[in-house]
Amino acid sequence: MLYMMYEMNHAAIAPLRMAAKYGHHFWTNPANPVADTELGRSYTASLEMFERLTRRYGKPEFSITSTEVDGKKCAVKESVAWEKPFCRMLHFKRQFIAAPKDPRQQQKILIVAPMSGHYATLLRGTVESMLPHGDVYITDWVDARDVPSSRGSFDLDDYIDYVVDMVRHLGENVHVMAVCQPTVPVLAAVSLMHQRKEKVLPASMILMGGPIDTRRNPTTVNEMATERGIDWFKRHVIVRVPFPNAGFMRRVYPGFLQLSGFMTMNLDRHLDAHRELFRHLVDGDGDSAEKHEEFYDEYLSVMDLTAEFYLQTVDKVFVKQALPKGEFTYRDQLIEPAAITQTALMTVEGERDDISGIGQSEAAHELCTSLPEEMRDHHLQAKVGHYGVFNGSRFRAHIVPRLVAFMHAHNPKASRTKARRLESVV
Repeated sequence: MLYMMYEMNHAAIAPLRMAAKYGHHFWTNPANPVADTELGRSYTASLEMFERLTRRYGKPEFSITSTEVDGKKCAVKESVAWEKPFCRMLHFKRQFIAAPKDPRQQQKILIVAPMSGHYATLLRGTVESMLPHGDVYITDWVDARDVPSSRGSFDLDDYIDYVVDMVRHLGENVHVMAVCQPTVPVLAAVSLMHQRKEKVLPASMILMGGPIDTRRNPTTVNEMATERGIDWFKRHVIVRVPFPNAGFMRRVYPGFLQLSGFMTMNLDRHLDAHRELFRHLVDGDGDSAEKHEEFYDEYLSVMDLTAEFYLQTVDKVFVKQALPKGEFTYRDQLIEPAAITQTALMTVEGERDDISGIGQSEAAHELCTSLPEEMRDHHLQAKVGHYGVFNGSRFRAHIVPRLVAFMHAHNPKASRTKARRLESVV
């Protein structure tokens, strides 16, 4: 019923949105003598703000067409490398004229994007920053309302299966980078692969701003989950996808509810940002307005999650804190991070992160007890919040060099090449 009301409200406001668009054309028409006056710009800004705030934002595109490797520009072609009903693994293939001589430039980097309401394109900056340093792939999770019920369910165990399958598909020399929510299932997947004694294992895993142990410096998000318990979430936030969506009658946690939660957490900040946008539009400051619009076009684009995945994640990760307590299971099998012996571990946190508190990601080191010190690293980035852990100027200037250095230090292909060179010299 809640989802249906949301859809009906959106449909009901459509005529007003259309009127706002026509009004915007009128007030921006060069033939209108008051178009370039303060009055005209104020009307234009008001109508544009109304249209933006009532718009349904679709899935954005990555639109990454080029990168720079060793100071040389090369084209980038996006393609689907692997696909299942709830996820596509995208490959950003660099079109080299001549292959790089340094084998480390050929390392595979699998970025596991959050499945927490936003599309994988929220990590566009992450992909762009890593492209100069390796062969980049990313998990492109599918909006649950677009997956027919006949395609089956998708829960936390399935998520782990997907991660394992993607690593197997990519083969040797893979560095797995998990951002926020997937840090838990990625750690579980790598643990599982070691427990199974699989031949192909990730060279390293990098866990960034994730809820490995939410008992450490709990944030508002952590406290809310603990206080309310899983039954509250079952009763209040799970709905069925309405007709005519492809996922009709599938039980989901809708993206618009997740977005509401994100917005209310920092409501003052978002209100101030939109007031600034209005002033920029009135003043004709197109560059500042464009930066705001680019960010919110991405931020306001949300997707639905399957109910089973969302509820299991809330219950196991945030309510029961099963992983740090040694109680996390995958299909009734206990997950043992202590089994990890061949995959190097790096954790990254933000000093001002209000989603995953300081120490929550670093807790992974205490769980992976079999890893020697030389296979570990931890970085706490000063003056960044949650978003700054994987995007922005400080990410590019301070975090990316640490990530690249860590991957290079644990690149088995490069190590073998170096060893062969030494043997030839001897």
